[in-house]
Amino acid sequence: MLDIAIVGGGIIGICAAAYLAEAGRDVTIFDRTGICEETSSGNAAAFAFSDVLPLAHKGMIRQLPKWLADPLGPLSIPPAYLPKLLPWLIRFWRAGAPEKYEASLAAQASMMKLAEAEWMGLLDRSGARRMLREDGSLELYESEAEFKASLPDWAARKRFDIGFSHVEGDALAALQPGLSPRFVKGTFVPGWKTVADPKLLGKAVWAYAETKGARFEKARIDHVEASQHGATLTLADGTTRQARHLVIAAGAWSHQLARDLGDRIPLETERGYNTTLPNSAFDVKRMLIFSGHGFVITPLETGLRVGGAVELGGIKRPPNYNRSKALLRKAQNFLPGLDPSGGREWMGFRPSLPDSLPVIGRARQGDSIVYAFGHGHLGLTQAAATARLIRDLVLGQNTALDLSAFSPNRFR
Repeated sequence: MLDIAIVGGGIIGICAAAYLAEAGRDVTIFDRTGICEETSSGNAAAFAFSDVLPLAHKGMIRQLPKWLADPLGPLSIPPAYLPKLLPWLIRFWRAGAPEKYEASLAAQASMMKLAEAEWMGLLDRSGARRMLREDGSLELYESEAEFKASLPDWAARKRFDIGFSHVEGDALAALQPGLSPRFVKGTFVPGWKTVADPKLLGKAVWAYAETKGARFEKARIDHVEASQHGATLTLADGTTRQARHLVIAAGAWSHQLARDLGDRIPLETERGYNTTLPNSAFDVKRMLIFSGHGFVITPLETGLRVGGAVELGGIKRPPNYNRSKALLRKAQNFLPGLDPSGGREWMGFRPSLPDSLPVIGRARQGDSIVYAFGHGHLGLTQAAATARLIRDLVLGQNTALDLSAFSPNRFR
């Protein structure tokens, strides 16, 4: 019998394996493709510790009609998928109520504080600190009206001691030379961090976990169930594994396994697109955030990544790479002189819940089964904090945070 089985070899599962292996536990990760080979490999590489605002914040719902009117804009919903998505959209709308907004904001801020502390420790212990980049981020606005509309969100961040400064003119140009003059103002966040490459970071953390005894088995898990002594995992080939403890961290597929255990989690899939260009494409100094257009540009060790936007379309539809191309065209307009040639297109699945908070907690059917999924855009950012919390749960210790806001039962 296995001691601890983790379903999912993305950044959440990798970090959980490292923390549990550090505690002397015998850990096996199961994944259908490999370690950090799917969604965790192609994200925007941000440690977005200042990104505490839930997506369903005040005002976002008002932007939905405008965004949906553009099939290649910041948010897209394939018409055929809308009936399936409607219950999730209703929950998302309700999550934007003022009283829920404040509770989500406080929970997210606490999670981010823990995430930063845990990541800095894990980077040091794993020898991956060299991959950390502390250049800050620059959010950009095309008009005075767009800038003023952002101010309430910055005021909310200020309540949680998140540092920032608004810039324009020469100060803006110094932070990112070569910007289009269409951008009249910006906000610089000095504490924003990125990593050299998210896939390389995941591989490095996994290599560290292996030195502590963690193992990997390439297999698709088709079914899980609680058993008298823990959990039973059924693999795609029909064989089974027994484990004393089970961690479900399978990203966009996690809710399907949770359903086997009697927990119906309203997880939806944000399909994110990007193109990674050669580093020579443009000299980008730090992550650039175009919030009005729903995408970012990140300078990586392995290239210049142009990506973002949201397509709520599930996990079965084929990719629509016209969205990647649309982002790249915008990037060319925003950074005149950007060379768009030689890029690699990519699409990944962000597992998202209506209130923008992940599920971290025990399954209904057994204390030996815990969930760690639904981080949306913040999987990389919150991975080490989630790993700390999962370790606390599995070891039966007091958790570093109150987990009520992240409970799997909050959607009943």
